[in-house]
Amino acid sequence: MSQRADASRRGGVVVEFESDDIRDARAKKRRSVPGSALIYLKGPKFLIYVSGALSMWGDRMWHFAISVFLIELYGRNLLLTAVFGLVVAGSVLLLGALIGDWVDRNPRNKVAHASLFIQNISVTVCSIVLMLVFLYKQRIEQIWDGWLTVVCYTVVIVLADVANLASTALTIAIQRDWIVVITGYNRGHLAGMNATMRRIDQVTNILAPLAVGQVMTLASNVVGCGFILGWNLVSLIVEFFFLSRVYRIVPALSIKPPAEEEEQAYLQMTKRRRSQDQGNVAQLQPPTEGNCNTSLRLKEITTLPLCFRRFRWLVGTCKDGWRAYYRQPVFLAGMGLAFLYTTVLGFDCITTGYAYTQGISGSLLSLLMGVSAMTGLMGTVMFTRLRKTYGLINTGIISSCLHLGCLLLCVCSVFAPGSPMDLSLLMPYITANSSAEVGSNQPLLPDRSSIHWTNNTVLFDNVPSGTAPESYISIILLFLGVITARIGLWSFDLTVTQLLQENICESERGVVNGVQSSMNYLMDLLHFIMVISAPQPQHFGILVIISVIFITTGHTMYFLYAHKAKKKRRLDT
Repeated sequence: MSQRADASRRGGVVVEFESDDIRDARAKKRRSVPGSALIYLKGPKFLIYVSGALSMWGDRMWHFAISVFLIELYGRNLLLTAVFGLVVAGSVLLLGALIGDWVDRNPRNKVAHASLFIQNISVTVCSIVLMLVFLYKQRIEQIWDGWLTVVCYTVVIVLADVANLASTALTIAIQRDWIVVITGYNRGHLAGMNATMRRIDQVTNILAPLAVGQVMTLASNVVGCGFILGWNLVSLIVEFFFLSRVYRIVPALSIKPPAEEEEQAYLQMTKRRRSQDQGNVAQLQPPTEGNCNTSLRLKEITTLPLCFRRFRWLVGTCKDGWRAYYRQPVFLAGMGLAFLYTTVLGFDCITTGYAYTQGISGSLLSLLMGVSAMTGLMGTVMFTRLRKTYGLINTGIISSCLHLGCLLLCVCSVFAPGSPMDLSLLMPYITANSSAEVGSNQPLLPDRSSIHWTNNTVLFDNVPSGTAPESYISIILLFLGVITARIGLWSFDLTVTQLLQENICESERGVVNGVQSSMNYLMDLLHFIMVISAPQPQHFGILVIISVIFITTGHTMYFLYAHKAKKKRRLDT
């Protein structure tokens, strides 16, 4: 009852979620109906799965390919890739609330179709530009003293960023809103769809970059661009048809809370209050020079150009979005999830680059990456089992403890035999002898010419392996902790995702998830700043400890949320 009261005060809409017993009873009835498999294939869940798989496959291919293309265009330099990453993170950080607000304000079908169209067309145009640059690079470099090349790079980065923003909007709309409505607000079905979508994401995260990487390796970058271009055009048509069909067969998707009417009523109320306040001030104070100046300022605001008024509205929307995020009952859980992004303990180029400096081969890294994907899938299976047995909040607690317990192995690896950590490198008085140590100046990432980029993992070839450590105990403990921690990590991620879906009002679902995406990108930026501050392999142990501190802080926030939620339940009962 308290949740409904809180939501009604915020102007939102709360729908009662069904229990697992009702879900199981309905499932038995469906299984008894002949031809249920055909019904399922034509149903909204399967169509969402296929549409999501196509979208995720295209996203994974594009994210992998654009990094490789930018490196190839700029020679043996990671500058364009770094600029692209900064632009993508910064844009979502600044515009996340606006994207979510746009999702909330517009009908669901228009949001999905517009996001899908903008994303795929941006990638298509960007692929065409890249093909032209690769084919006529020498001619382009001679035009305008090379400035045309800069223009092409700028166009590519801007289009890729627009595609990422559209992908963010589509993810918020489908995975944070449509799924909740399609499941009929049934907690069990919602958990199953979330877990299935995450499994699809895990599989595409491995296979899609490998597929496009093979095309680029066996053919050329131009053929790779053409392959991505064709995939996006076909995917656009199929996804558009499937999402349109889902929208037609699920009537609830066409119903949205009248957020605009509520907002207009709120604005009228605030205007009346302001007019009353100004009238009271006018009665109490005689007209003075200060009052005249105030009235002049108000007139200046109302006579501002349209562009400035739009800018003020955008800033106000961002503020309202962050305030809405802060006042959510699951605020601490969302912040806890965001803190988990500040880590080097994942299969990105940082961790794999460090592993290479410790004598780990590219083939072994690929094998470890596959094992990590399997443990991630195990986490999605564990989430559904734990949620059904212990409840959603307790599932998050168990997942947090499992995640932290596995990461203790990473902390032990910092002090285990074979660890290259050397705190003296952080001191300002580095001696010449310490700088001449073997591998002390070897960066985490070697030269571009020796790198095969595979889905955030770097594989190295034709380069002498990093100096073999005295013992492999440290690197074994590190990857054992990283791989096993994926079970608790993905289970915890699904827990917080479902908490956000269940507890956020329908009228604020988009803007709150938009701000959540902004927080995730902000914390992800911090981990790159950490690496820039301590780039040598001897610093990696310190980065591991800092990462574990951030992760522990995030899980502590979730524990506080769980304590408050359980206490509130006891008071309500």
